[in-house]
Amino acid sequence: AFLPAFVYSLKVSPLIEKISDHKDFKKLLRTRNNVLVLYSKSAAVAESSLRLLSSVAQEVKGRATISWIDCGDTESRKLCKKMKVDPNSKEKGVELLHYKDGAFHTEYNRAVTLKSMVAFLKDPEGAPLWEEDPEAKDVVHVDSEKELRRLLKKEDKPLLMMFYAPWCGVCKRMMPSYQQAATELKGKYVLAGMNVYAAEFERIKEEYNVRGYPTICYFEKGKFLFHFENYGATAADIAEWLKNPQAPQPQAPETPWADEENVVYHLTDEDFDRFIKDHSSVLVMFHAPWCGHCKKMKPEYEKAAEFLHVSNDSPGVLAAVDATVNKALAERYHISGFPTLKYFKDGEEKYTLPHLRTKKKIIDWLLNPEAPPPPEPAWEEKQTSVIHLAGEDFRESLKKKKHTLVMFYAPWCPHCKNAIPHFTTAAEVFKEDRKIAYAAVDCAKEQNHDLCKQEGVDGYPTFNYYNYGKFVEKYTGDRGESGFTTFMRTLRERDHERVGKKKDEL
Repeated sequence: AFLPAFVYSLKVSPLIEKISDHKDFKKLLRTRNNVLVLYSKSAAVAESSLRLLSSVAQEVKGRATISWIDCGDTESRKLCKKMKVDPNSKEKGVELLHYKDGAFHTEYNRAVTLKSMVAFLKDPEGAPLWEEDPEAKDVVHVDSEKELRRLLKKEDKPLLMMFYAPWCGVCKRMMPSYQQAATELKGKYVLAGMNVYAAEFERIKEEYNVRGYPTICYFEKGKFLFHFENYGATAADIAEWLKNPQAPQPQAPETPWADEENVVYHLTDEDFDRFIKDHSSVLVMFHAPWCGHCKKMKPEYEKAAEFLHVSNDSPGVLAAVDATVNKALAERYHISGFPTLKYFKDGEEKYTLPHLRTKKKIIDWLLNPEAPPPPEPAWEEKQTSVIHLAGEDFRESLKKKKHTLVMFYAPWCPHCKNAIPHFTTAAEVFKEDRKIAYAAVDCAKEQNHDLCKQEGVDGYPTFNYYNYGKFVEKYTGDRGESGFTTFMRTLRERDHERVGKKKDEL
């Protein structure tokens, strides 16, 4: 449909699709899965909205569609009636509604600004931007490196800067205290926030040692002095710290399990073989100091060890190996997750055991040591259409595909286990398409630790979308098969549309 003459004089983007026919609108919803529609009571009242939406359309090109329905003209009035929309009832005579996957999703009721609308269309299910929260009005929100440099140069007051990621749970929990402190300390201190998750902020992350979120930096006269690390802080804690800012105190190291008083035998690379030879029945727990499941299991393991220690007719002994220290043993026995339990009989490794997590289960099993059911083969050992990548071949492999969705996971993570079958089925759907790949990286493997950190993996699973090897966005959609396939199908439909348009132009 042709746009009115005044619209051209406004420099309204041709990316905005004006629609007046019900069939055309149904087709639009059928073929696009992320559509924002401006309904207006007349062309004149739509003027300022169209001006803003033109800029929005440019920013979300290829990812979302913006449409305009002028309920003031005769033909479009019927369409508005059919859609049960009446912009006359609105104070400004306009209404913004969002449609997702062919159906009405929600009324757009966030801030009517370029930044907020673009953020919404990039992630319609996502939380509003921090600066949209009226409680955060006294936090200085920084959007670009240029703004950050300008703020640090001109600000004389002491400044606290929270570098955060919008999806980070710790950041979200801390934000209310942070913004309350910003209001209470206004005039004396400046509290600022900057979402640095995007790849364009790599230089800033490097400069201020942002290795995880949030990273909070303290500045005086533009100079970085310390990190603030109390992420459970209240507004009062923040104010108290600002009175006398100091570098974080090094935490007292945890006492290694081997140095604690207990009757578990703690073995090392040096004495392991001798011990296994000297004891005919040994259960060994390979553990890591940072592993939460190991910490939970430790008291049960110790109780079982005590019981066996005082037993007249003990069926075996319990030992433990810190796999992060005794790397030769960890490598020899292919330890890739924690805790891993292995049973040794007469000096030989006999079984790797699943889930003996309680004192009773440990003792019952030792009284009758039976082979466990065969373990499920690892994901990468199965024949699937998912490509399994490692640190060294990651970037090169991605460059060969136009669209790649990568799942960063850990084999022990329950959310990952739930998502794996759906992700695998989605990969199967597109296995004939040479431009598409579904890939996976096991972040529990040591060789992938740096890669996972570098790709912003802060929890499992994390899904990143890459275009010819370049990171584009974090996938936050549904983790079922339809979510993974719809995401990829939409990208391919856009590709075909572009090819079609180019052909039409020829």
